Amino acid sequence: MKTFEEKWTAWLDGELAGNELAEFEASLPDKAAAQEEKRDAKKLGAFLKEQLQARSMGNEEFFHHQLRERIATDAGEARTREKVSAKPALWPIGRLVWAGAASLAIFSLCTFLILREKTAPDQSQYLTQILNARVDPTVSPNATISMFETKEDKVTVLWVDGLQSLPSEYAAK
Repeated sequence: MKTFEEKWTAWLDGELAGNELAEFEASLPDKAAAQEEKRDAKKLGAFLKEQLQARSMGNEEFFHHQLRERIATDAGEARTREKVSAKPALWPIGRLVWAGAASLAIFSLCTFLILREKTAPDQSQYLTQILNARVDPTVSPNATISMFETKEDKVTVLWVDGLQSLPSEYAAK
């Protein structure tokens, strides 16, 4: 059932007919004042249609108008897509922080355990063996051993002169 305002608007627009029109006009307290108001509303409508004509747009204004409408439509579609497919991000900030911290910890552990440099002893075990051994004077009576060592380059050169053969304890290990 229509409210009084809906019936009033339909009556002003001339959309009521038949039994509905007769009932509405019978419910009006002052039919003459209502008819006067209806005429005034029609005059006002005609005046507004005459005065408020849509001004014609030039090509440039029409183009800008179309762009604004398309942007508004696209923005509305984007908002509805965001609402429809609002999934959580694959890597939110908290997860990225934890993944970065874990990666740094694993890198530090690998660096410390795998790539750490072992401190080299001052002398190798082979040099110690050679220095502690003596050349047998019966096998090589003219043999001399000279050693040249540089600490900064960590190089030791052993010069053996006059040795005819190596004793069996110097065999390659």
